[in-house]
Amino acid sequence: MSPDQHSNDLAGFLRARRTQVGPEQVGLPTGPGRRRTPGLRREELATLAGVSVDYYTRLERGRETRPSPAVVDSLARALRLEEDEHEHLRLLAARAARNAPEPAPAPSRAVRPGVKLMLENLRPAPAYVLSRTLDVLAANAGGLHLYAGLDSWPAKQRNLARYYFLHPAARDLFPEWDTRVRGCVARLRALAGTDPDAPDLARLVGELLLKSEDFARLWERYDVRPHRTGTKHFHHPQVGDLTLGYQAMQLEDTPGHRLVVYYADVASPEHDAMVLLDMLGTQHTPEPADRTADTDRWTQPH
Repeated sequence: MSPDQHSNDLAGFLRARRTQVGPEQVGLPTGPGRRRTPGLRREELATLAGVSVDYYTRLERGRETRPSPAVVDSLARALRLEEDEHEHLRLLAARAARNAPEPAPAPSRAVRPGVKLMLENLRPAPAYVLSRTLDVLAANAGGLHLYAGLDSWPAKQRNLARYYFLHPAARDLFPEWDTRVRGCVARLRALAGTDPDAPDLARLVGELLLKSEDFARLWERYDVRPHRTGTKHFHHPQVGDLTLGYQAMQLEDTPGHRLVVYYADVASPEHDAMVLLDMLGTQHTPEPADRTADTDRWTQPH
């Protein structure tokens, strides 16, 4: 059997199973009128499985032949496969992957000790390191505490996009919330344009499309021009109103990692607020940012 036939078998199985699952079976509204085709739409299945629509479409068309085990398992759950069917999907994916080119390695989440030391040396200026998908990989005391309530989330769940759209404190914290979230989505859209198959991006986007109507609306705009410098206004529940300058810098030795630093004039009330944030942050020892969290026990805030 040819490599193309292996990928076609995988694609055909996915197409066939998708037509056999109705939206009401997975808790989705059916909407007015009759559907032109039976079963779930591609975008619905992609969202349920936590992958991008583009990625899933390529799977169904046989153009993507190396889904990860996590993606295969997510698709099986979304398609409500029985154990034997789930195993069959795993076998089809394994056969297709044996003839596919090697994928690019996943970006590192490790932050060098020297960078962590630099974060501490920047205090009381809030500072943190972000991954390409806005995961908070490391932060000093003020940097973590600047985002009110972020430190209460498990370390693996600390992501600024997730915070903006899903944390109950975010809209109160940012007087210009609409501007902040547009820049956030634009950054993710830019990444989707250069690395559309990235599993880390697909998981995050799939989660936010499912849980946030605001994110879904902005995602469809295709804005791709994020901000890297400027000012941000905060209405912080513990230190009050403040406006801080910020600068984002790529860490050249770690692809995808960005250092973000906030600053204020030493003689300003904002600097006093940064000092207070730093003090408040040291009173709450944060969970290490690279510690694996038990995500099954995490309760998603709404």
